Amino acid sequence: MEKPEEINSWKMFEGYNKRYKHFSPTLGCSMKFHIYFPPKSSSQKVPVLYWLSGLTCTDENFIAKAGAQRVASSEGIALVVLDTSPRGLNVEGEADSWDFGVGAGFYLNATQEKWKNWRMYDYVVKEIPKLLSDNFQNLDTSRASIFGHSMGGHGALTIYLKNLDKYKSVSAFSPIANPINCPWGQKAFSNYLGNNKSDWEEYDATCLVSKYSKVSATILIDQGDADNFLDQLMPHKFEETCRSLNVPLLLRWQPGYDHSYFFIATFMDDHIRHHAQALNL
Repeated sequence: MEKPEEINSWKMFEGYNKRYKHFSPTLGCSMKFHIYFPPKSSSQKVPVLYWLSGLTCTDENFIAKAGAQRVASSEGIALVVLDTSPRGLNVEGEADSWDFGVGAGFYLNATQEKWKNWRMYDYVVKEIPKLLSDNFQNLDTSRASIFGHSMGGHGALTIYLKNLDKYKSVSAFSPIANPINCPWGQKAFSNYLGNNKSDWEEYDATCLVSKYSKVSATILIDQGDADNFLDQLMPHKFEETCRSLNVPLLLRWQPGYDHSYFFIATFMDDHIRHHAQALNL
């Protein structure tokens, strides 16, 4: 596997934001990602917290807007921030809409031939952890957690539930919690996965929590009650299923907050500390 090339570096809270590019064999294209290295990483291995972003985002939105580095620095956690889809493949129709194709990988492995490069699930779960462990000796990828926003919240929840042995904890901001029943999910799943609804259920957190219910760590979700996309997100469906199965969930409704990074930044410290508690046990 090709060694990632560092393309930018900025000092922040005594650690460093670094941006890298590499060729991804999984996706068949060049990809970029960010790592925030806390100061502790200069002298010892630190755990990893993966961030998955939402529709239209790249690896740059979170690192600049979320305000996560201050607490990641003090807690000694590396932040790994990934892109949301393959790029530069020039597949017909990949950029026709903002909610499908480029910037909208939905963290699944597409089964339809046209979208065969859209394998963000394998990229997140398999390729990136190996790339990190092979090239960054100061990262302890055996201690990992995952979180995300909107489409990335969907990705974090589904990836965590299917890989309870790989991640210590999960959290989400405004996740697409029941995508098989909302327009965003139905559009993505029908194109990437075809029309077999049982294939869709493999990437739906509300369906998966019934299948993988042996969750011990509390799932943290923050949701703004002024979010314009609540009809797409449907957190109540996920909450109802978790409650029926006694799956530990803390769903916090935040009055007046919307779907933006202003909302994310407001509650980011809580999420970093939620993961720090699990990662540093």
